[in-house]
Amino acid sequence: MAHSLGHWIFSDKLGPDTFLVLQKVDCHKQIHIRRMNRLKVFGFLVSAITLGFIYKTTKKQSILPYILSSISTPFTNTSINPQGILKEGNGIIFLETTDRMEPPSLVLCAIESAARVYTDRPVVFFMKGLTDINTEEDEKQAKKTFPSLSSFQNVYIFPLRMQELFKDTPLLKWFLKADPKKEKFWIHNLSDGCRMAMMWRYGGFYFDSDVISIRPIPEINFLTAEHDQTSGSSVFGLTPHHSFAWTSLNDFVQNYNGNVWGNQGPTLFTRVLKQSCELSAFKSLDNIVCGNISFLHPERIYPISYGGWKRYFEVWDKIPTFDNSYALHLWNYMNSGEKKTVVIGSNTLVENLYKQYCPSIYGLLAENATTANQHT
Repeated sequence: MAHSLGHWIFSDKLGPDTFLVLQKVDCHKQIHIRRMNRLKVFGFLVSAITLGFIYKTTKKQSILPYILSSISTPFTNTSINPQGILKEGNGIIFLETTDRMEPPSLVLCAIESAARVYTDRPVVFFMKGLTDINTEEDEKQAKKTFPSLSSFQNVYIFPLRMQELFKDTPLLKWFLKADPKKEKFWIHNLSDGCRMAMMWRYGGFYFDSDVISIRPIPEINFLTAEHDQTSGSSVFGLTPHHSFAWTSLNDFVQNYNGNVWGNQGPTLFTRVLKQSCELSAFKSLDNIVCGNISFLHPERIYPISYGGWKRYFEVWDKIPTFDNSYALHLWNYMNSGEKKTVVIGSNTLVENLYKQYCPSIYGLLAENATTANQHT
């Protein structure tokens, strides 16, 4: 009976052939070892030749960093554009019609609050001063400019290309012929035109950048009343290619007067809405329905009217809950002279709104205030 242990064979019976058997086994072992050694040497030579070739061909421009970066960095150069992001017609749209690339905290708060309230919708910030964005990586890098927004997966930033936006609308000829130097309210009128064109092209909700969202608006097609029988234009929503948007674009051109404040915005919306409905005074908190458009009660967006805008920057005995509101318009135009801002530790209404509805930008402001105090 034979037993094996490693490469050695032991036999229960020792005879004259036992030594020959052991000798043959040892011979086979040595042949196997020599073959393995030859393979190792061959593999080493092939590796050396290959490495030498790579070094020679990449001496001037190494591909190693590219290989490493490809392994460590996900490929994100997928094409991206507003048409794709807003194709469902449910986007939340903000505009910056100047070349400003460092928006104030209120703008960032408005966008952040919308991103938190409308988590299942794309929130898109169009900026006139932004360079081209064609890939996901471009958009990702642009968003890094605004740390308070960079963590929100539903926030997107794109260039505002006005000529492209106005294409195939009544506004293109107006835009190409306009002389901004002769316009008293050019930026505001341009913004009015852009928001109408955006709603016609993409649909969704439009928000001014001084509007803080506090809860979702449960409507699809709607305008917001500033007062009885007077529409605002700071917040509204429409489905893509809605007839109200097209009628507004035509009215914009036909009744254009760039030297009258609001003529292309709230006054225009009121004018067009009255073509379809006889607006009556609000008798309760209920909205008014005009065809397939809801005319929202002033409490929904303007619980503090423009005449009382300073109240946002005052300390309240009790912070209001704004239970009847979907968003709060802070009337930034009224504040353009005094330039009031949120002050950390002031306990004003606006500071409390920042804390609750845009905590990311509030945290950055608080951090900056702490740093500034340490250096004084």
